Amino acid sequence: MGDDGPYNCHGRKPVQARTDSANCTGCRGTGVPMLWLRVIFSVLPVAALTRRYPLPLTIMTTEQLLAFCAFAVITLVTPGPNNMMILTSGLNYGFMRTLPHLAGIAFGFALMVFLTGAGLHTVFVRFPVIHTVLKYVGAAYLLWLAWHLARSGPMDGERRGRERPLGFIGAAAFQWVNPKAWVMAVGAISTYLPNASHLPDVALLAVIYGALGAPCIGLWAGFGVAMRRVLTDARSVRVFNGVAAALLVASLYPILVE
Repeated sequence: MGDDGPYNCHGRKPVQARTDSANCTGCRGTGVPMLWLRVIFSVLPVAALTRRYPLPLTIMTTEQLLAFCAFAVITLVTPGPNNMMILTSGLNYGFMRTLPHLAGIAFGFALMVFLTGAGLHTVFVRFPVIHTVLKYVGAAYLLWLAWHLARSGPMDGERRGRERPLGFIGAAAFQWVNPKAWVMAVGAISTYLPNASHLPDVALLAVIYGALGAPCIGLWAGFGVAMRRVLTDARSVRVFNGVAAALLVASLYPILVE
């Protein structure tokens, strides 16, 4: 019988210890840390950005991006709280003084889309009452704005110089109580990016919304500025404000009944 190696005192050949720690889940090598890293990165969105688990920069196709751009333009241009507020701001304060309000909307909503895609929407899925509360709180605030708008009259030169339009911070913060903004953000992520853990795509959608938001909503500011040439008397301004307030209230109906 050939000599296959050394034997111990019991006549048995000792079992050689495994040195491949990556395949040993019970040892203190790199197996356990790597296992935990895989578990951690599998539940964190940042896994999409790590070098050890590379993913393509974007998983959306060109057709999907074009479809999303069309969706974004339609949702941004159609009447809503932001558009009605920008319209009246352009009428009362002019285009240049409305720019901070416009920039705040674009930035605030883009940030909302990014945070929603990064995981905030899962909070609404687990706790839908939070979304419901935000929706009705925002609706109550918009009803107050509509009432205030309907009661407001024309602004003379002294009042226009004394009062200030909504600024960048206020406009960005307003998005968090804007029911239409929540519907748009959650709808965009759910429709065009079901796997919202891929942060590059989430960031891309947010950037697109921010880039398209400024010109699309800016059209309403320009429309308000143009109306200044038509609304030359107090009565016509009050009628215009009443119509804008009614449209603001009407924009809440499809949001509250969905």
